[in-house]
Amino acid sequence: MGRRQVDSELGRCAFLVLLLMGLVSCSVVYVCFSVAVRPSTSSLVENGGLRKEDLEKEDRECCRGIEHLELWGDAVKWGSDFKVNSSEKCCRACKEMCKGEDGPCLCDSWVFCGDREACGPRFGECWLKKQKDILDPVRRDSGQGVIWTSGLVFGKGKGTVGLKTNYGVLHVKLFPDCAPHSVTYILELLASRHCAGCQFYRAESRGSSWDSEGNHIENAPLGPPFALIQGTLEAHGTIFQNIPKEDCPAIRRGSVAWVGSGPDFFISLAKHNEWRKAYTVFGSVLPEDIEIAEKIAQLPTVPESWSNINVSVLKKPVPLQFQRIETSLEI
Repeated sequence: MGRRQVDSELGRCAFLVLLLMGLVSCSVVYVCFSVAVRPSTSSLVENGGLRKEDLEKEDRECCRGIEHLELWGDAVKWGSDFKVNSSEKCCRACKEMCKGEDGPCLCDSWVFCGDREACGPRFGECWLKKQKDILDPVRRDSGQGVIWTSGLVFGKGKGTVGLKTNYGVLHVKLFPDCAPHSVTYILELLASRHCAGCQFYRAESRGSSWDSEGNHIENAPLGPPFALIQGTLEAHGTIFQNIPKEDCPAIRRGSVAWVGSGPDFFISLAKHNEWRKAYTVFGSVLPEDIEIAEKIAQLPTVPESWSNINVSVLKKPVPLQFQRIETSLEI
């Protein structure tokens, strides 16, 4: 997945091409292939989007947290009385308290001490907690000196945020236990209520390569167009910190993923099995909203070439901002 290039970047590329003329036959093939997978997101979605139950199933398959972070909150199970041997088991213990079909989750955050030397007698402590506002969790401390690992669990009906555009609101189900660093950044944007500069700048339809459910049509090319909308989530006046690579499942119709380490991201309009394990997926657009993304993909564009790959850039970028979603469209 590529990014827009500035003049200085183009100059550097030209200079490198001159230096590497002897390797053109190898490098061009490699660059074209990697860029086609990067900026093109040609196969970013395969079937007609995840069903609501599938979104929750995929979310449950992961159990990750953030090291050197201590979340605060009311304890529903005290770590001094409950010890496990891994952060994953601590996370799953929290999830076990969130399986009921009725009523709220009893646990929506967990804190684990997993460094035997640093934790001393507290090694293995697993604190299960309840946040007052799961979309704005309370941090007690963070940094290299913090011995705790913490994570969030979004139960049924929780963890959906809105991407508000002039064409409608895209409801995105976040995956905190598959991509905790990514979700933390999204929640920070949500809390700041500031995303000036956040926008979609690239839009490519499914063309004749993918059907209306995002399935690739046999023998059809994988793009262009590449069946995606792409943008940036870097707000003006902020310093973006690269997001570490997290869970990289197959790209499906509706997948929301980073381009590299961010802040560029994309929403796929089709299934892209060929991109498996290539992109950190931190959420998915709810099936009922995918038509909004399709509408953006049909907006007027101008052609550009990114590293010899033809892409379509919006004539007018589409601004976006994050919006709190309560319980109206819960999964």
